[in-house]
Amino acid sequence: MNALRSLTFYLVYFLAILFFGLLCLPITPLLPLSGRYKLLNLYNHFIVAWFALICGVRYEVRGREHVPTGPVVILANHQCEWETLFLQVLKPPVCTVLKQELLRLPLFGWALRLLHPIALDRSRPARAMKQVLSQGPQRLKEGLSVLIFPEGTRVEPGQRRRYNKSGAVIACRAGVPVLPVAHNAGERWPGRHWVKNPGRLSVVVGEPIATQGRTPEAVLAEVEAWIETQLIDISEVPRPARPLETPAPQLPT
Repeated sequence: MNALRSLTFYLVYFLAILFFGLLCLPITPLLPLSGRYKLLNLYNHFIVAWFALICGVRYEVRGREHVPTGPVVILANHQCEWETLFLQVLKPPVCTVLKQELLRLPLFGWALRLLHPIALDRSRPARAMKQVLSQGPQRLKEGLSVLIFPEGTRVEPGQRRRYNKSGAVIACRAGVPVLPVAHNAGERWPGRHWVKNPGRLSVVVGEPIATQGRTPEAVLAEVEAWIETQLIDISEVPRPARPLETPAPQLPT
């Protein structure tokens, strides 16, 4: 049954990319940036709702009242594709730090380009770090929030990776708060398998963490401790006590 539901989900998923791409892409470049987000986020809203409906997923979102009105740096754990869609509609407009390869995807990648993401070449980490440091504060000044997954890549439920401090550095330099988010989406939408799992998908949005007068290291430590505490509570897969992988390269402060 799960396999049949998943096949149906992906059939409509790819049809939605085609439909929204052909319908929205000709119009989107003519709109201001805020209008582009509103239009293209219709796709994100649809996929999030369709996933819950067809795959038997129950959403539990706590802490929406913590989302502030001004720009923030959103730091969340990264398990699968689902949170990349959901976090776009949680605090729009939001600029996502993502891998450059995504921009080459037909229709989907073309739409991403129109939203002014920070697209990184992962084969050149030093250049990517400088790019995040220069473009991140610029996006915040433009009124956009910035979404960064500090683990740097997808991490399967039950595994743990050290956090990169790039998001904390940007927030501290710009003087904007960090909005921490924890979720167990990878248990419902496995990152390495196409079959989806029914059940409860929990998202917890924390209170904004102040950055003014603080070091990125202190901010990141608070974010990581908060996210890990929430994951212990909402995850069906046991959490490891400490990261097992070598930390990703860190940004200078």
